[in-house]
Formats: sequence, structure tokens, C-alpha cells
Amino acid sequence: MPALGDTAPDFALPDDRGGHFKLSGHRGAPVVVEFYCEDDTEGCAIENAEFSALKPEFDKLGVPVVAISPQSVESHRKFSAKHGYKQPLLADTDLAANKAYGVWQLKKLWGREYMGTVRTTFVVDGSGKIAAILRASRIKGHAQHVLDAVKALKSKG
Repeated sequence: MPALGDTAPDFALPDDRGGHFKLSGHRGAPVVVEFYCEDDTEGCAIENAEFSALKPEFDKLGVPVVAISPQSVESHRKFSAKHGYKQPLLADTDLAANKAYGVWQLKKLWGREYMGTVRTTFVVDGSGKIAAILRASRIKGHAQHVLDAVKALKSKG
């Protein structure tokens, strides 16, 4: 996993809206990169709904928010349409971004071990460096914590 101050790994991924998002194409302003586990799961629906609800606040700060998971563009389209998300959902089907950010890890649930995405959000500053790493230990309120981190970054100038 990259550390604070490291250059954020670049990626270019297709989104649920028919476009592509390339991180390095957004130099000059912070970017929020949210990694979530899986479309159509309760926790991921809540997390993405909170980011969607706060998107106007991120927009006021000039900070794009993107959400990344391993599912396909089509899966993301259905998930986003079902819930009306305002932020683009990026498809990382080959896990390149998940692995570059160190969030593809061994997980354990109900005694079963499996590989999956560890719910983590990165704030990348305008120069392309990792400015904040926020693990979503609690799903509810995570998006607000990220917004607070962005506001703190923006207040530093």
C-alpha cells in the first residue's frame, strides 16, 4: 500500500457512464479515490450513497470523487442506476488499481478466507501525492471523514 507522501499510482479505468477516468489527468486539484468491495452489497450501497449525498460538497471544493471495485462496467451501471449514485463507479476488472494501492488482500468473514478489496479511501493531492489514507472501519460516516480530510487539505493551501 502506498504511504502518505508517496506518488499515487496512476490508473485509467472505464466508468459506468461510458467514459474513462485517468488519475494523472486531474493534476492541479485533489482527487478522492474510494475503493469498495462489491456492487449490490449492503455496506457498499451505504458507503456509495453517503459519498453520493456529499458529492455537492466535494464539488464546491473542486474535488472529484471516484469509486473503484473489481466488478464490470455493466455491473456498475446496474448498481448505480438502482441507487442513483452521483459519483462515477470505475471498473477494475483486472485488479491493477486494487493491487497498485495495496487494497487487494486476504480477508476473513465467518471463518472463510478469501481475497477481496479492503474498503479504503485515498485523498490524492494536486501534485499527485497521497495526502490521506482512510480505512473505512465503520461504513456509516466514512464519507464525512473523507470530506473532513479534504477540507483540511484544502485549508493548508
